[in-house]
Amino acid sequence: MNRPAPSPYTHRNVWALSAPMILSNITVPLLGLVDTAVMGHLNSPRYLGAVAVGATIFSVLFMGLNFLRMGTTGLAAQARGADDADQMRTVLAQALLISVAMAILLLALQQPVGRLAMWLLAPEAEVVGPAQTYYAVRIWAAPAALANFALVGWFIGMQNTRAPLYLMLVTNVTNIALSLWFVIGLGYRAGGVAAASVTAEYVGLVAGIWLVRRELAGVGGRLRRENVLDPVRLRRIFSVNGNLLVRTLSLMFVFSFITAQGARMGTAILAANAILIQFQYFMAYALDGFAHAAEALAGRALGERNDAGFRHAVRLSLVWSAGVAALFSFVFAIAGRQVIELLTGQADLRELAAAFLPWMIASPLVSFWSFLFDGVFVGATWAREMRNTMVFSAFVVFVPCYYLTQALGLGNHGLWLAFVVFMAARAITMARVYLRRA
Repeated sequence: MNRPAPSPYTHRNVWALSAPMILSNITVPLLGLVDTAVMGHLNSPRYLGAVAVGATIFSVLFMGLNFLRMGTTGLAAQARGADDADQMRTVLAQALLISVAMAILLLALQQPVGRLAMWLLAPEAEVVGPAQTYYAVRIWAAPAALANFALVGWFIGMQNTRAPLYLMLVTNVTNIALSLWFVIGLGYRAGGVAAASVTAEYVGLVAGIWLVRRELAGVGGRLRRENVLDPVRLRRIFSVNGNLLVRTLSLMFVFSFITAQGARMGTAILAANAILIQFQYFMAYALDGFAHAAEALAGRALGERNDAGFRHAVRLSLVWSAGVAALFSFVFAIAGRQVIELLTGQADLRELAAAFLPWMIASPLVSFWSFLFDGVFVGATWAREMRNTMVFSAFVVFVPCYYLTQALGLGNHGLWLAFVVFMAARAITMARVYLRRA
């Protein structure tokens, strides 16, 4: 008698998918921590401020194009759930074609984009020079960075989260090692940090191509040109990606706004916020591991037309997200000051950053909901709903909330309060959509 196949919607499978992504994701903010620490221990806060400005620009440029990962994940997961090998290959090919086109456009427009970014962020004069150096070097990572987004998204959709782990470990460990060497060993300052990022992205792309070849050997099917260029399939991927682009740009607007308003409050606040944002990034990238598990499982369930499995996958992912978020809040509360001391040796900057630490302690408990729902919506390809909830939270909630806090004289505390309210708005609006559609 044949036993039924085990359900993929279990606690074990959530961890099997999320654990490699948590390990790989935390190398991204770990890189940010290393860059912050290297710059924070130089003899002036202007270098830390310059890297904060430069990193913000590329958060907008590269993460604004992160729809290449998210859109690819949902479509690949649904193709896998439907057991359509040809479509699995088609999704990968279309994602890589779009990534190449976007990289070429970005390189062609690098000068006007750079000038616009500096004007919008408006850093103090002492920060502008090293920030421009950082930008001019790092922009050349675009082709590899965008291709890596597509590869990682496809692997997650295929429920192979070990491959992104290897790709991102190679990329980020290389980046960390080169940042330390270029800045401490060779004295290159902000330009050295940027050069390390460029080199590491191309090293990661080589590793990613090798991993894709291995995965395709076991997928089967054929890559058909007519499928890649099919108007219906292209229309679907462009529809998903277009909505995700608006959603992600709205999110990055919020982080850019935080940096820009910090810069207007002075170099010291800019540098302190650059330290604090590392807490948020570290927590977010770790919790995104459960979001990635939700992407893969939710997409597979919809591909199988398994509504019960879809809801069960969401519940399992939500339980683990909540537990890990509570752990982050606890760790930030008891060790946050020590982390700040590791990131900068400047006594005044340490005290300033510590004054705003309570916002980072509260953030995980508010933020994890929207991270989890991001994964669910990506897997379900509810891209329009992701766009609408993000635009509402950013422009109808966050921006008015910030200006209200400034009218009340709350300064940088008001900036962080507006951010926490923004994350709460995302959670509430996405939960309403899920309850209506699930």
